[in-house]
Amino acid sequence: MRVALSIAGSDPTGGAGLQLDLQVFRALGVHGAGVLTALTIQDTHKVHRVLPAFPSVVSDQLRALLADMVPGALKLGMLATDDVLRAVALGLDARSEPRPLVIDPVLHASDGSVLLERRAWPGLLDLMRGATLVTPNLPEAEQLTGCDVSTRRGVEQAARWLIDETGAGAALVKGGHREGAADDCFAERAGDGIEVRWLEGERIAGPPVHGTGCARSAAITAALARGEALERAVGTGRAYVREAIAGAEAVGGGARLLAPIRERAAP
Repeated sequence: MRVALSIAGSDPTGGAGLQLDLQVFRALGVHGAGVLTALTIQDTHKVHRVLPAFPSVVSDQLRALLADMVPGALKLGMLATDDVLRAVALGLDARSEPRPLVIDPVLHASDGSVLLERRAWPGLLDLMRGATLVTPNLPEAEQLTGCDVSTRRGVEQAARWLIDETGAGAALVKGGHREGAADDCFAERAGDGIEVRWLEGERIAGPPVHGTGCARSAAITAALARGEALERAVGTGRAYVREAIAGAEAVGGGARLLAPIRERAAP
């Protein structure tokens, strides 16, 4: 049995966060394990309140889990506070062997609610050292790097910065917040340099959809846990989210939720 681990906050709607990650893992044919970093009070309209988990509980969850099983890949999502982030970092030190690590730097909710306090941002950049892939959206890339992402050149600079300055192996800057085509910028280490490629995206018309960033990074993590190479895993994640957005539906009165995707066996 192949295992993927999500370290993330709870979303009681099931449309994002840890609950969505586990759905995506299952759809892509891997067992999902989860470590909870925060509870949230939210609905499909907005986040009403964030309640971080006790940092010691987070690190104890990780230590106990990693002492018993070896996930094929790990994903970091919402971490809420600097104390929780540091607890995650300590818990990850308990890994018996390195595995692919995907970091989705969740800074704010779509409604602007803070999901990672500002003082934790330097620690988040430290966590990226050695990560296989980081997956910020455009606002997150701009806030973390200071690059102006209003142009393609600026987006490329941000992607390069994330690799040069943090030591991450690759960066996928998601283009869904841009007007026009939703192209993503993918950068990765290539020899002594960094190779940057634009991945063509299709903008699917319709009202807002909840959880697309969580789903994409979770799908990439599941693909890595199945043994896919990074470039192919990124393609798997992007294809999964395209299909899920195309079938998204309104369950509550706010943003639509991604369509459940039929379970897919690992290749």
